[in-house]
Amino acid sequence: MMASRRLIQTAKAVLGTTTSNSCSAFGLSRFYSKPATYFVKVGIPEFLSGIGGGAETHIAKLETEIGDLQKLLVTRTLRLKKLEIPCKHRKLILKYGQKYRLGLWRPRADSIKT
Repeated sequence: MMASRRLIQTAKAVLGTTTSNSCSAFGLSRFYSKPATYFVKVGIPEFLSGIGGGAETHIAKLETEIGDLQKLLVTRTLRLKKLEIPCKHRKLILKYGQKYRLGLWRPRADSIKT
């Protein structure tokens, strides 16, 4: 108990006692960058090309059979299998579909040149 208090006091003395500027005391502010560029409207072509891995070869088939992105996001494995989409691509579509629904992933814009 005493050792942990002493360690905390030593760390405070070394870093300074300013709590309002704690991020700059650790040098974390320089690691932040500008946000990534995202598509405004995401459809099936943008979604599949954002996934990559060859899944974009099925854009025409999925657009004609399923229609829009919201229906693709709730499509199950068996339906994709009946559309003759290979297992590797089905897994990618389902994996990134779940991430997209949860808000953890979005397809990036192609033209990112700064």
